[in-house]
Amino acid sequence: MIRINLLPHREEKRKARRQQFFVLTGLVAVLAGLIVFLGYSIIAGYISTQDERNEFLKKEIAVLDKQIAEIKRLREQTQSLLSRKQIIESLQADRAEAVYLLNEMVKQMPEGVYLKMLKQDGRRIQMVGYTQSNARVSTLMRNLEASPWLEAPQLQEIKAVTLDKRRVSEFSLTAMLTRPPVAGEQGGGAKQ
Repeated sequence: MIRINLLPHREEKRKARRQQFFVLTGLVAVLAGLIVFLGYSIIAGYISTQDERNEFLKKEIAVLDKQIAEIKRLREQTQSLLSRKQIIESLQADRAEAVYLLNEMVKQMPEGVYLKMLKQDGRRIQMVGYTQSNARVSTLMRNLEASPWLEAPQLQEIKAVTLDKRRVSEFSLTAMLTRPPVAGEQGGGAKQ
């Protein structure tokens, strides 16, 4: 009988398997490293793209913030100019008001009534004067009520005084200055 020793053959197979195992383990390690590197590269690319987008957005936001600040500044400037314009328009409308008021006072003043003081405080007109009788003050008040420029006359005080050795009544009266109807303003504006 022939004896064949299979131990060296088994030992070679084990060495070959071990060598295959190490080669495969190395290949798997290299492949895993490549996958990790590839995954890292892809994720790093995404991150860098997103960082670029974020930087672009930050720059655009800064530009928009500057534009918003400019818009706010322009709105404030516009508001300031509009308020100035309103004031100028108000002054323009009120410019001839004193002339109209004095003209209206001459028209509405009955005979026997004399003013010693006429004072305007905003829209409030205060009058102090002398009259020969109380009935003439009533006539003045009715005339003022009918006037397109004056309304709501109120008698504050009336008292008897002696002026140049004559007995007269001294009165104090207030009224409110109003704007005439629009047609009156247009007519007045055309004359200017």
